[in-house]
Amino acid sequence: MEKRRITLPLTEELAGTLHAGDQVLVTGTIYTSRDAGHKRMCEALERGEEIPFDPKDATIYYVGPTPAKPGAVIGSAGPTTSGRMDAYAPTMMSVGARGMIGKGARLPEVVEAMKQYQGVYFGAIGGAGALLAKCIKKAELIAYEDLGAEALRKLYVEDMPLVVIIDSKGNNLYESGRAAYLAGKENA
Repeated sequence: MEKRRITLPLTEELAGTLHAGDQVLVTGTIYTSRDAGHKRMCEALERGEEIPFDPKDATIYYVGPTPAKPGAVIGSAGPTTSGRMDAYAPTMMSVGARGMIGKGARLPEVVEAMKQYQGVYFGAIGGAGALLAKCIKKAELIAYEDLGAEALRKLYVEDMPLVVIIDSKGNNLYESGRAAYLAGKENA
């Protein structure tokens, strides 16, 4: 496990250097979307239409930020449960999106798609939305304004603290961490 700074976009080469358990400070452009936005994008892709941003090497943060207070870039921006995007994640990766930020476990078919498309799943700390919002330096609404908090936004982040939960080879911190914990209990 390593501590490091990375700069997006999340290219295949960069993704290949990340390992489950790595602590990273992420800088660069990310996009926000939750289940309603993902549903719209995947439906557009099924119809052969383009989505509102270039997904190549993109990282999508599963967040529905609260409204910004006066003078603030964005409101509280904590992660939502990633499992709600599991039905859409393989499709998004198939068109080039490589990074996902959220919280919670992912289905086996998402992990398989991550291995196929060199995807990386980053965990953000749930309950730390105000802290994470401080890392967001710019926020721009780009589509689906009618979805409110779930609208599609383009964010520029600096030193956003994340952990690699599942790497592009399918190594999963939730599984390896649990195994290490259980092994330690047996030896206690």
